[in-house]
Amino acid sequence: MSTSLEASFDPPAPPPPPGGHGLLEGKVVLVTAAAGTGIGSATARRCLDEGASVLLSDAHERRLAETAEQLTGEAGTGRVHALACDVRVEAQVGALYDEAEARFGRLDVAVHNAGLGGTVPLVEMTDEQWSTVLDITLTGTFRCTRAALARMLPRRAGVIVNNASVLGWRAQPGQAHYAAAKAGVMALTRCAAAEAAPTGVRVNAVSPSLAEHPFLNRAIPDEDLAVLRRRELFGRGAETWEVANVIVFLASDYSSYLSGEVISVSSQHP
Repeated sequence: MSTSLEASFDPPAPPPPPGGHGLLEGKVVLVTAAAGTGIGSATARRCLDEGASVLLSDAHERRLAETAEQLTGEAGTGRVHALACDVRVEAQVGALYDEAEARFGRLDVAVHNAGLGGTVPLVEMTDEQWSTVLDITLTGTFRCTRAALARMLPRRAGVIVNNASVLGWRAQPGQAHYAAAKAGVMALTRCAAAEAAPTGVRVNAVSPSLAEHPFLNRAIPDEDLAVLRRRELFGRGAETWEVANVIVFLASDYSSYLSGEVISVSSQHP
């Protein structure tokens, strides 16, 4: 019977994005990996909708400039600034966080979204493939979290939101490097939160299962995407703005008692 229901299931359409409610009014938000059509750019847009000024960053300079131009057209001048940054390079990371303070006077929220995936069976995975994913996805998040804390702890104020993944909890073939990195992001988040708590700085993470964007099949084959969609209770992946909504919640004062938490953004069933 379950097979019959599964085969005939017509996934409901995503709801429309909500409007802004001033949740981040007057805040300064930095978002890494914010170019293109993924979670980062959706987060930047939602933060702007909620009243924040946003510093965008990405390793891809052309796409970053295009995204910044688009968001400036939507939000108006003065609230959007962009600076290219490769999170594998410590000097560039430091310059990015310095730019936030130089441009806007302070940094209230840092959203660390940079990551790299791919599908490779473990026995075929090279050291280089393993190291590249770990360096961008885990060590890059470490560099960014360290830079953010160095500026927030003296002010005794600030929020960090890291992007993890449900693969940090769940197994999926071909994802050993990515899953290991995202599990590391979860552990990093909890440890950073414990260290930052005495100053009132909060550190949390989101853990999406499947977020839909046009370039998703570059990392995951179409047939695997179809399987992943069927595992979701809604029969679809999340819209990127649906993940961004949870990031905005964690960045806002509505989550003032949350720190060291990893929030699953998922409708996945076993």
